[in-house]
Amino acid sequence: MPTCSACKEDVEELKMVSVGGKKKKLCEDCADRARESEAVAEESEAVVQQMMGFKGRR
Repeated sequence: MPTCSACKEDVEELKMVSVGGKKKKLCEDCADRARESEAVAEESEAVVQQMMGFKGRR
């Protein structure tokens, strides 16, 4: 059985998720958490850039 790289548990199926520019094989629960944390990070970065008046992309 495959093992999740985040929680180290044996699972039926792994999902490929891009976390911080790197692809990882995670279980369904860890993949959902990783997607949520990436979305929060993008939103917070956008808010900080808007607050500082940054007009370009990185």
